[in-house]
Amino acid sequence: MGERERRQFPRVPLNVLVQYRFDTFDDFTAEYAEDLSMGGIFIRTDDVRPIGTHIYLQFTLQAGRRLVEALGRIIRLVPGDDGGMGIEFVNLDDDSRALLARIVTDREASTDLVED
Repeated sequence: MGERERRQFPRVPLNVLVQYRFDTFDDFTAEYAEDLSMGGIFIRTDDVRPIGTHIYLQFTLQAGRRLVEALGRIIRLVPGDDGGMGIEFVNLDDDSRALLARIVTDREASTDLVED
């Protein structure tokens, strides 16, 4: 079964700056996300961590009006110049989940889904 068929949620393109940290509050890094779904986000980076590593994420959607905060887990690594980390959301508050649902629905209606 291909990766796309294993996905529980459709992905939509997203170009947003994501701040994240692995260990300490002082250890925030910022990189750009490439796509988003109700289940997670893909972050472009050379600084990948092992699969299973937990990651704390913060990003702003809707023109800076709402900060989304989530706990995630790295579930996929993509090597190379276009590489990065696939992050599965482990914990999202209800407001963040509702906002993500609106963003994904709006983007699905206005753009094609990201295909592999």
